[in-house]
Amino acid sequence: MNKDHRHHEHHSHKEQSVNKTEKTEERLQEKTLHGHSDAMHSDTRHHPPHQGHAAHGEAGHDHHRMMIEDFKKRFWVSLVLSVPVIVLSPMVQHILGFSLDVPYGMYIAFALSSIIYFYGGWPFLTGLVEEVKKGAPGMMTLIGVAISVAYVYSTAVAFGLEGMDFFWELATLIVIMLLGHWIEMRSVLGASKALELLVSMMPSEAQVIRNGETITLKVEDLQPGDLILVKPGEKVPADGVVVQGDSYLNESMLTGESKPVQKRKDDNVIGGAINGNGSLQVRVVSTGKDSYLNKVINLVQEAQKTKSDTQRLADKAAKWLTYVALVAGFGTFAVWLLVGAELDFALERMVTVMVISCPHALGLAIPLVVAISTAVSANNGLLIRNRTAFENSRLITTIIFDKTGTLTQGSHEVEQVVSFDQRFPEQELLRLASGVEQNSEHYISQGILRKVKADGIAVPASENFNYLPGKGLEGTVEGSDVKVVGPNYIKEYGIQVPESKAEEGVETVVYVLVDQQVAGYITMRDQIRPESAGAIKVLKENGIKNLLLTGDNERVAKNVSDKLGMDGYLANVLPHQKQEKIKELQAQGEFVAMTGDGVNDAPALAQADVGIAVGSGTDVAAETADIILVNSNPQDIASLIMFGKATYRKMIQNLIWATGYNVIALPLAAGVLYQQGIMVSPAIGAALMSLSTVIVAINAQLLRRQIK
Repeated sequence: MNKDHRHHEHHSHKEQSVNKTEKTEERLQEKTLHGHSDAMHSDTRHHPPHQGHAAHGEAGHDHHRMMIEDFKKRFWVSLVLSVPVIVLSPMVQHILGFSLDVPYGMYIAFALSSIIYFYGGWPFLTGLVEEVKKGAPGMMTLIGVAISVAYVYSTAVAFGLEGMDFFWELATLIVIMLLGHWIEMRSVLGASKALELLVSMMPSEAQVIRNGETITLKVEDLQPGDLILVKPGEKVPADGVVVQGDSYLNESMLTGESKPVQKRKDDNVIGGAINGNGSLQVRVVSTGKDSYLNKVINLVQEAQKTKSDTQRLADKAAKWLTYVALVAGFGTFAVWLLVGAELDFALERMVTVMVISCPHALGLAIPLVVAISTAVSANNGLLIRNRTAFENSRLITTIIFDKTGTLTQGSHEVEQVVSFDQRFPEQELLRLASGVEQNSEHYISQGILRKVKADGIAVPASENFNYLPGKGLEGTVEGSDVKVVGPNYIKEYGIQVPESKAEEGVETVVYVLVDQQVAGYITMRDQIRPESAGAIKVLKENGIKNLLLTGDNERVAKNVSDKLGMDGYLANVLPHQKQEKIKELQAQGEFVAMTGDGVNDAPALAQADVGIAVGSGTDVAAETADIILVNSNPQDIASLIMFGKATYRKMIQNLIWATGYNVIALPLAAGVLYQQGIMVSPAIGAALMSLSTVIVAINAQLLRRQIK
């Protein structure tokens, strides 16, 4: 027998242990924008954060959208003003072969460039000040210094200093930088679209039934215990239990389950799910911060806030690249002056080096991938709690599966009822057993009750109900002492059972004792999930060993393992022994992932290199797990590991592009190949830097195609 009826130790609903404080959507945006450095959008302090209740569908991105609009406006204004500045530039006129003699042309260029510098360059100047105040010079310092040096030098030329002005390069530099930032910010906003959709899923109002009448209330005013009416096509306004009605609910945005799920009386429903054609009456169980949707949002936000090892590596690289760029910029200026170059040429090289070496792409490379992967994962029913573990999924060499509810349906159905006593025929045996089992919510008890209901048997009342931990349960039914127990109880008390094949070839057998006499037994079987074979196949194709770890007997474990083509199995393993098995594998050099229900398997999940909690419905509270799968679909486990590998690849690709670009472009900007006629101007440097950043952003967006 697989669990020896141990279910009586824990068949009440699992407690939700995620009790984090409710966070607003702006926190997510602040995190995803962190890649631009803390001071990147210093000007956004002029816009007060949106304070709406994002969880009830109100827009949580207003603050972010205002910032995007601000950059957009600065870009267009600067672009329009740049046109006359470019046309008035003697260098541009010479290159294009025309001459335009405009009275006071230099002063007009100065005036227009001043507007561009102070208005268009304001985000970079304020960013420079913020970074200097914090004693942490970064990319905004580089941009601010570059445009300031160009502006001050050009202004001096306009008022009499010998040399050539850089007004047109200053203007184009700021325009291109604004365009790059605008595009990046739009990409960052897009990275959170999946989470924004989750936030907007909750309706603003609910139909509440009170005293036989239906009234309309705001969702935030709902209380646990309220009875709500969900009409066809409406969204479920809160987590609850169906009291009346039958319908199919679309939970795809919540759980990743593409097929509508049938909901009947006593079934749980999740707030935000879309009702089908039926009408439901639902008793509210949880609202607000305790709701499933808010817990998902909080988990996603926490995951995006927590940095992985890869992210910390990127932060260090960006910091050091900033110092290198500053030193290289001033060093280039000094070297060219020492070798006899003109001041304007040395200054141009310095400005170009500082512009082209800004680690902006590096700052965006990892945070954008994090934002996209976490939000997309949540949209597919994969909730990431520990990002390092998620990224380390690429290292997994062995994955251990808990059988029941993961590889199998976890919904045991009655297969056979055998009576030993003519006073208790099969139907009567089921009836008496149901009288006791109605007090339990475990899958074995529910399987017996489903059979009783299907056969039209009335469940009798019971008294003196009592759990027999690890063995079964008992109670008084119509004056008789009835026990429903597993083989362990029979063996422990030496109870004689008529010779039978009760325990051969079945996964679960429970004996029914009436007044201490064995009246018969009931066998049950758990069906293998249709998706299990495909999941095992994908893992094996990727060189990942898979083992079955179960409390079932050797025969049952071998049967499931062989049917799925697994690499092996460990049978008769009690919950507390699973941790030891994982330690043994780790001692052999294996990088182990463990799947479990997040409650009984807590020690094993914590011990594993990657702990994956599988659970259905509203159970998102596996505190010891690194990753939570909303559905108990084994295919999701394979998808999770493959997506983790794809995410890590995108991070490394972006890091290589961002740093490799600087390694090549910085020497060219400094003028190393000047003698060979290769020279990069400040404007071209700005264009290349922005192009680098856009490529990184596009590459990160491609990650959306990697999850299946």
